[in-house]
Amino acid sequence: MFKSFFGSRQYFFWAWPGVVLIVSGIACQVQIDVALNSGIGELFDVMQQSLSQPGSVELSAFESIVWALTKLVLLYVVLVVALGFYIKHWVFRWRQAMNDYYMKYWPILRSVEGASQRVQEDTKRFAATFELIGASVVEAVLTLFAFLPILWVISKNVHHIPFFGQVDHALVYAAVAYALAGTVLLALVGFKLPGLEFDNQKAEAAYRKELVYAEDDTQRGSTPVVQQLFSILRKSYHRLFFHYLYFDTAKLTYLQFGIVVPFLVLGPTVIAGTLTLGMFAQTIRSFERIQTSFQVLVRNWASMVELLSVFKRLRAFEANIKAAVKS
Repeated sequence: MFKSFFGSRQYFFWAWPGVVLIVSGIACQVQIDVALNSGIGELFDVMQQSLSQPGSVELSAFESIVWALTKLVLLYVVLVVALGFYIKHWVFRWRQAMNDYYMKYWPILRSVEGASQRVQEDTKRFAATFELIGASVVEAVLTLFAFLPILWVISKNVHHIPFFGQVDHALVYAAVAYALAGTVLLALVGFKLPGLEFDNQKAEAAYRKELVYAEDDTQRGSTPVVQQLFSILRKSYHRLFFHYLYFDTAKLTYLQFGIVVPFLVLGPTVIAGTLTLGMFAQTIRSFERIQTSFQVLVRNWASMVELLSVFKRLRAFEANIKAAVKS
């Protein structure tokens, strides 16, 4: 899965330089987001001044801030589209490397159940899902390092929070505590999902295999056999749906309540009138970014489940190669 791409001379200039380019692109996105956060704060302060003192702000000053934000947004769009285009090619090269490696040992692997699915589908899913989660983690870490100092400075104006009273840098601790608590909670709630997804894919492979054989062999694919295999597949899906039911309930409840948390934390400070409108907007946005950074596993849990399932299948698949090489 990894050696065929990252340890290959053939794909060297795609693998490692690609990682550097992707991480650099994500870092640029985060810096633009930080600049947007600062610009939004400035815009809201100007709006507050204009609303409290009509005529004190020139229209040209207001428009200059709006146009500066517009340029940042357009730059962000161009960067995301260009990086996304490159990533699609990078992921396909990784899939191609795995495909070349597995086909090299195809005489050994062809007898493995679901071998065609491993080579055709799982290589594609593994490369794409691993890149998705990896990019999300990198973005989360870079966002955390970028916005945590901002929230740390802003939180000097926020000392009192509900239920806990006087706490220095209360916003930072509240954001980190809520995000970590949710991550641990949802990890406990969804710990069965990777195994269930793995079992579900085994049932899919068995059903697909029988249908593939039935295309060329009239003795295969009889109605009782197909119905039995589909019955197993149906039970597997129903079991998976049930477990996703309570997991999705917990996940959505946690994420939606997270929208309210910063307002609850800032309540006493807002009532006291110690924050400007611009600082309030920056605080809410920084709080949300830090929360999102810590929630990277929560928000990508379904992809994590899929990745672990595909990883287990490909590891079992590659075990056949290692056994054959040793013998």
